[in-house]
Formats: sequence, C-alpha cells, structure tokens
Amino acid sequence: MRTPEEVFGYLPDFGYEPSYRDFDGLRLAHVDVGDGPPVVFVHGEPTWSFLWRRVIPVVRDAGYRCIAPDLAGFGRSDKPVDLDWYSYDTHTASVVAMMDELDLRDATVVVHDWGGPIGLRAAVERLDRVTRIVVLDTGLFTGRQPMTEAWMRFRAFVERTEDLPVGLLVRRACLNDPGDEVIAAYDAPFPNASSKAGARAFPLILPLSPDAPGAEAGQRVLDALRSDTRPKLFLWADSDPVLPLETGRRFATALGGSIDHVIAGASHFLQEDAGPEIGRLIASWLTSGT
Repeated sequence: MRTPEEVFGYLPDFGYEPSYRDFDGLRLAHVDVGDGPPVVFVHGEPTWSFLWRRVIPVVRDAGYRCIAPDLAGFGRSDKPVDLDWYSYDTHTASVVAMMDELDLRDATVVVHDWGGPIGLRAAVERLDRVTRIVVLDTGLFTGRQPMTEAWMRFRAFVERTEDLPVGLLVRRACLNDPGDEVIAAYDAPFPNASSKAGARAFPLILPLSPDAPGAEAGQRVLDALRSDTRPKLFLWADSDPVLPLETGRRFATALGGSIDHVIAGASHFLQEDAGPEIGRLIASWLTSGT
C-alpha cells in the first residue's frame, strides 16, 4: 500500500522534497540534499528519514550530500501489507540497490537501530562505494546475542498488536519529550493498522538462534567488520534503555573500535534528543580527513 501524500502536509523542520526509485515492484522514497561526498543515513524501527532532520542540515552545510532512504514499509515508501515480505535480505538489497542506482562513491554510511544491521551489511557488500562508517546505538544480530526479558515482552506485544502505537514507542524512547507535532510526524506514515506491517516485522525477524533466518548473514557481517580497516565513528547515548551504553562499548570493541563520544542527556532516539550535536560530531569527523 502507499500512504497518501496529504498526510505528510506538515512535518516540522523537514521540508525536503522526496526522490523516488523502483525496487521489487515498489516505489521507495529517499531524501537527497546538498553537494559533495555522499553521506547515507539509514533509519531503523519504527522511524523514517524524518529521524535525521536535525542532523542532516549540519552535515549538508559542512559540504556533504546527504541521502536518507525510507526503508520499505516506512515513511513515504510503499508498504507491503504481508509480514512475510519483510526480511533482512530484502531490506539490505533495497539499500544496496539505491547505492548502485545513485552510483555513490566515497560514501559514508550512518546507521541507527535496525539501520545498523542493514547499513553495515550494505557497507560490507559494497566495499567499492563505502569508505567510512558512523555507528549510533545499534548492533548486529547473529542469533547468539543476549536478549533482555523486557525486549522479549516487547516482541510479544508487537506480535499480538496489529495497530502498533508508533508515535508512543518513539516518545517513550526519547529522554526529552519531542512534542505532539513531532510525534504526529512519526505517526503520519501509518494511517491504519495494515500500513504498519513493516514496523511490526522488524522485531519478529530479529534472529533469536543461530539457525534462524538472518543469523548467518549477521555473523558474516560481524566477521567481516572485525578485520575491516575503514575509519569508523561510534556515537552512543548515555541513557538508552534499549541498547545501554555498556552494550555499545561491547559492540564497538567487537568491531575493533571504541565509543568516541557519549551523547549526554539522550535516550535511544538520540537524534531527537541531540540532533544538532550529532550532526556537528559527524561533520567534524568527516572534515578532519579521518
């Protein structure tokens, strides 16, 4: 299904015109602004390119082309209503296809939440296109990762809740209340329950055992990144209840790095709590020639 354009009438601080491309019979959207070396921002669950609206202007004004896709099932992109359509392979293929179609070179990939497994895998599969990686509050799923009891309860909630309260989920994972207009923008892509299949699918396709779909691919990406020498920047929120700072430290170590900056006063959706600061840190790192 396709979300009617009129529901996107007012989006605070996000006046960019979308670009569109075809993938697997779907129309997928992305934002593409600025000139210079490309920086690709990959969102996760249950957000869309709107998440990056306070980061993009800072990076763009530092001399970079900022590209933020809406994954299938999110934002202005088409939304298959069948949960079975969604998979780690398909989401990754859509981002890789965008990189190829836009012929991106010397690109930086910036990832968050489920954008991590997807964007990091794209970076591994397109070594010729991606030269730098920025990691925010994410991970790789191999089926061996420990899952908290709270997360398992969340997964069960998603499985039984067709009309997922997307805006409420975002609000609860921000340290500072972003306000009703911002929450309305997160709800806007999902006018009814059937439009939320993509948001419901992400927790359900996370592999809980090494033989589950997606686990082997996640392990391959982790193994590849352990020996990957491309520059990486790790930013992590100090108050993330979903992926705590200690989890971030372990993940950065697994990828041969360490947390470069702890974002103070920020929760899981750190782009909402500290978007301009994140933009400045990324821009400074890029312009330093790392």
